[in-house]
Amino acid sequence: MALRRALHFVFKVGDRAKTATFYRDVLGMKILRHEEFEEGCKATCNGPYDGKWSKTMVGFGPEDQCFVAELTYNYGVGEYRLGNDFLGLTLQSSKAVSNAKHMGWPLTKLEEDLYLTHAPGGYPFYLIDKEQPLSDPVQKVCLAVSDLQRSIHYWSTLLGMEIMDRNEQKKTVLMGYADTQCKLELHDICESVDHGTAFGRIAFSCPRDQLANLEGLMKKENQKILTPLVSLDTPGKATVEVVILADPDNHEICFVGDEAFRQLSKVDPQGNELLNKAMAEDKSEEWFAKHNRQKAAA
Repeated sequence: MALRRALHFVFKVGDRAKTATFYRDVLGMKILRHEEFEEGCKATCNGPYDGKWSKTMVGFGPEDQCFVAELTYNYGVGEYRLGNDFLGLTLQSSKAVSNAKHMGWPLTKLEEDLYLTHAPGGYPFYLIDKEQPLSDPVQKVCLAVSDLQRSIHYWSTLLGMEIMDRNEQKKTVLMGYADTQCKLELHDICESVDHGTAFGRIAFSCPRDQLANLEGLMKKENQKILTPLVSLDTPGKATVEVVILADPDNHEICFVGDEAFRQLSKVDPQGNELLNKAMAEDKSEEWFAKHNRQKAAA
């Protein structure tokens, strides 16, 4: 499974401007690409919404080298309800800690060299106050599960992840496809996992010829397939093939063909400018205010 890569986590955002400030100015990430869509995604990348939406990829470096965030913005939705499913993204950057302090962004010191902060929308981020490494600063994403042994079977036996560490006392397991990649941490919360309406999606790539076999394995094992193998188009860019799965706790998992995704995910030098332009042209807030209405709360 060494050919599989951890790619990104999808966050739904209700306030695009504040979210851009957090990722760009607090964390110090770069806008890698920005895309606008007139209708909902066939693989529900933007959630169960049919209208206009945008996708912004942000990270510390190109998606070939770094685990990044995919920010999906639905023009008619102003906020989403958090569940207990997403437990945090951990990254190492003393500069991010310094930025947060300088900007007055709320920080909670948990222990020596470790801070907790939140992205707009309430998503937790853990900042390790040490020099940012030359490699990817993003270390792990933590998801809640209700039965750790069942989840280990799914992610390790079926999806081929390597178990890298296990803490019986904390009821956690750390897994990944390679030491050099962002890891997935599963934390048994001993209760049902609630995804709210803010639920995200974690994405991995694999060789294209593995997609059909992966889908077949999930059918054989009676596991959930949310979107069978399908091609997704991005205007003016590469078409990719994906399979969307759900683990036993209904965490959404995207596997995308690696060859085409490497083409799609090339850094767009105009990404930052395109995001700024889209935000400047977004009159949805004014429209709702003019009609004495508020954006929907999903």
